[in-house]
Amino acid sequence: MVAVMDPQLAEQIAYYRAIAAEYFDHALDELGGGEIESAVAAAAPRGDVLELACGPGTWTPMLAARATTLTAVDSSPEMLALAARRAPGVRFVEADLFAWEPDRRYDGVFFGFFLSHVPRERFDAFWAMVARALKPGGRVVFADDGYRTADELVYGEDSDRIRRRLNDGNAFDIIKVPHEPATLQERLRALGWDVRISAAGPFYWGEGSVSSQETHRDGADTASR
Repeated sequence: MVAVMDPQLAEQIAYYRAIAAEYFDHALDELGGGEIESAVAAAAPRGDVLELACGPGTWTPMLAARATTLTAVDSSPEMLALAARRAPGVRFVEADLFAWEPDRRYDGVFFGFFLSHVPRERFDAFWAMVARALKPGGRVVFADDGYRTADELVYGEDSDRIRRRLNDGNAFDIIKVPHEPATLQERLRALGWDVRISAAGPFYWGEGSVSSQETHRDGADTASR
């Protein structure tokens, strides 16, 4: 039986496909005053690296310059086409990250500005997948923000669902979870991760590794899609 995609996630994928051509028109300026970019560059994993939700390749060239090999995954073919122009020589994979399974293990996994788009009910399953993608001793590095504008909060501040518009006015509802760095760090520790998270304004970034592989094996078995 073919699985039916969650309508909210389908709309989120449709949004990122539609916004690809104008993505950088909507990007936040001054990512943490440059601090987040410097921190991610310093922590960027080496060896065989996996980038999840690479988007238009914002981070891909930097990762490719430091990695021995780089595999970048995204659900949007439009985004992948942009990323491929910015980072030739990278292995690109089109896939729904909530259904995709890594076909090998990596020294490092990176995702930039994607964790906040993971629904809370899929958080554990997502991190279990990340653990399965890592070699023993492998490292995860990520960056994100909790920034949501008043115009986006059409469902209220307590909702993880927001509304974003393209330049032509077309509207899409997507997930944007405003994680608090300290709470996020504790939740990851409960899942068996040893991750240190830093923050600057609405931006945060983290790096670490699996401290309890058994926890992740159990999580992979029990988490539901």
